[in-house]
Amino acid sequence: MQGLKPLTVLNQAINSPVIVELRGNKEYHGILDGYDPHMNLVLRNAEQIIGDKVTRYERIIVRGDNVIYISP
Repeated sequence: MQGLKPLTVLNQAINSPVIVELRGNKEYHGILDGYDPHMNLVLRNAEQIIGDKVTRYERIIVRGDNVIYISP
């Protein structure tokens, strides 16, 4: 994936599992369902992980300006 633009990588990761780390030590694991040019993400079958606490969501929107990294 070297040399690819970020939105190209996200497009290739649609319908695949991703790990998203946010500011505030929050992490999401889920299936990338969609995104926009601001890197707002839609995840399905997602788990929010904060410390030892895990919360499950059928679908969640993650605001792009809080994202530290996305790992496809």
